[in-house]
Amino acid sequence: MNFKHLRYFWTAAKAGGVMRAGEQLHTTPQTLSGQIKQLEEWLGHDLFRKRGRGLELTAEGRVALGYAEQIFALGDELEKSIRLSRGQEKPLEFRVGVADSIAKSVAYHLLEPSLGMPQRVHMTCHEGKFPELIAQLSLHKLDLVLADEPVSKKIGVKAFNHPLGTSGMSFLCAPSLRAQLEGPFPQCLHGAPMLIQGPMSSVRQQLDHWLNKHHLQPRLVGEFDDSALMNAFGRQGRGVFTSPTVLDDETTAQFGVEVIGRSTDLLEEFFAISVERRITHPCVVAITKAAKADLFAH
Repeated sequence: MNFKHLRYFWTAAKAGGVMRAGEQLHTTPQTLSGQIKQLEEWLGHDLFRKRGRGLELTAEGRVALGYAEQIFALGDELEKSIRLSRGQEKPLEFRVGVADSIAKSVAYHLLEPSLGMPQRVHMTCHEGKFPELIAQLSLHKLDLVLADEPVSKKIGVKAFNHPLGTSGMSFLCAPSLRAQLEGPFPQCLHGAPMLIQGPMSSVRQQLDHWLNKHHLQPRLVGEFDDSALMNAFGRQGRGVFTSPTVLDDETTAQFGVEVIGRSTDLLEEFFAISVERRITHPCVVAITKAAKADLFAH
């Protein structure tokens, strides 16, 4: 295949016609049409058909466009990965998956030390469901998974849990809502509007058990898989919400809320999960050391 012809086809498809594509490629529409025609002859199918004064992709053209997108995206990735200026050091690639149940602020504090190393780092961060990230880790598409639960031996994936630390949970709300709550903590939660994590969160089951233990029945306003969205609703006084105690100063300052109580019975654990029994990746080493020495030191 002549990839120059494929590039011309790709540009024409993205531009919406050979006239605009010719302007982008600094070539005549006649030359462009001729090159695309050669590609069509090689493939044995028409890639465009006329529609009014313009062109539209045929079914085969849509298939070809999908492959062209992937081919040129990989080409750009190859160039960025290998092509370096003279004397420039190749950055250390660090591919990390973050379970979507982890608060964004916690994820930031855990990952930030990896960018503070003397060596230049190129971090690629993916967020997703825990099982999906573990699957990517097993295929060596990720160097690390950050999660609030350990990987189980039952799933049959060779991966190792590296505990980073634990945090109790704090209960917070906007000052306007705090003024409406009656009684001391935790009795003030009974009948109060509350925002809680989704049922798949590791903290959710603990919270349900803790509320039952204290005979508390708050008024459930919303359930959230995304802690940042839950915090945003909490900021507006829509309900009491929970957050890791290690983030108290940051959460109260950022959202203008108050801590109404804390519980060490509710513990959120954090793990770095890798395919290495003994951690060797410099970024993972930096993350684990900083978590134990700073974020979860107390």
